[in-house]
Amino acid sequence: MIFGLIMLLSVVAGILSGEHFHSFMAGFGIAAVAIGTAYWLAFRTTRYPQLALLMLLVAMAAKLAITVMGVVWVVKAGILSSPFVFSLSYLFFSIVVSYAYFKLREYQMFVVAKRNTVVFSTSIQPSSTVVTSAMSAKI
Repeated sequence: MIFGLIMLLSVVAGILSGEHFHSFMAGFGIAAVAIGTAYWLAFRTTRYPQLALLMLLVAMAAKLAITVMGVVWVVKAGILSSPFVFSLSYLFFSIVVSYAYFKLREYQMFVVAKRNTVVFSTSIQPSSTVVTSAMSAKI
């Protein structure tokens, strides 16, 4: 349902921004690359949990740098015909791509949890044992 709604909104937005399609696609491209890079950096596995905050900060800085470089490149190339369409497209696709990456992460974690599920079945029944010291055994 949500995927269908996202696709419908994307197609309608693309049609409505027909005159400024290059700005629309530039917003989509920059948002997808920036969010993808930030996601890749933020969710890296590391042996040191103390690096989690550092990785989030690096991801944020990378997203900002890619966005700024992308906007500068689009403006210099003369592709940006409508800043309003570009900004709405960037905002919409930032939300959509973030949602898609988090759904992907949720699915990956589900697959790993499903793969790592181990069912223990043993024929040995637990029994209680009494531990006595050597001194009490002699008395």
